[in-house]
Amino acid sequence: MANDLYDPATAIRVSGHETFALRLLWLKKAFDVASGPDGVDRRTFQEQNAIAKFGVGRNMALSMRHWALATKVLTECSTRLKATDLGRMIFADDDGLDPYLEHPSTLWLMHSHLVSEPNAATTFYYAFNLLNQIAFSRDELTRAMATIVEGRTTTRATPETLKRDVEVFVRSYAPRHTDSGEDAAEPLLVELGLLREHRSTGQLEFVRGQKPSLEDSIFALVLKRFWERNHPQSPTISVEQAQYGPGSPGRVFKLDEDSLVTRLMRVADATHGKMVWTDTAGLRQLALNGRLEDIDEFALVKGGYRVRRAA
Repeated sequence: MANDLYDPATAIRVSGHETFALRLLWLKKAFDVASGPDGVDRRTFQEQNAIAKFGVGRNMALSMRHWALATKVLTECSTRLKATDLGRMIFADDDGLDPYLEHPSTLWLMHSHLVSEPNAATTFYYAFNLLNQIAFSRDELTRAMATIVEGRTTTRATPETLKRDVEVFVRSYAPRHTDSGEDAAEPLLVELGLLREHRSTGQLEFVRGQKPSLEDSIFALVLKRFWERNHPQSPTISVEQAQYGPGSPGRVFKLDEDSLVTRLMRVADATHGKMVWTDTAGLRQLALNGRLEDIDEFALVKGGYRVRRAA
């Protein structure tokens, strides 16, 4: 399968966040500083005056750069960082779809970029796509990541680095219970409700279900990208592939099977009939009506914001 994490040729990333989870205003701040036609020097985020420019310390500014690149709000071009077309579509002040992150579609999009492929935030990808149990511990996830790193000749990570990376993953999604003060401000993706921590045991558990705040167009976007990466020559995709394949919408959004099938049955509306549900002789699958490349990804993104929600 494309982008198989167990393939030593697949690039992985288990650092760069400076141990900070993605926070609410960071993507907007990163976009604003790099939104000019020439972008910004990539060293901007590591300069000593970062606290004046971004309102955070140097390490947080480096983390901000990491998350902006990982979520595809910014892209790296030689020595410059530039805003992507997606970043402009969402965060531009004048006509952006959601410049101040008031719509859940922005959170689902940013989440999907972190977990759909392994090279941006590898622990995030592994946890959502290759960890087969619903409940797990930090130690189990750390050991699994250590096994992956050990299979690499070009990547090295100490046990402490992996432990910190797993902790950032947990803090990114699981609400905290006891902290107070500035550091207790919930990270951006906690609002999605995808992970919970049991206070008595410290066990972590993915929350599977319908995901009411997930718009069908964003679901269709992730399905289209999964189809392109993993089954580009296939005219159909099965329920099982859409549910369990690494990078599939079932995995990325932690949907149960009933919720996934309901979404698949509606996906023709989101794609203007380019993907259609079929159920012939008990064979439940999605069929492609045309070519995957004819499905406009930006149109799907815009479709995710048709219904404006309160902040």
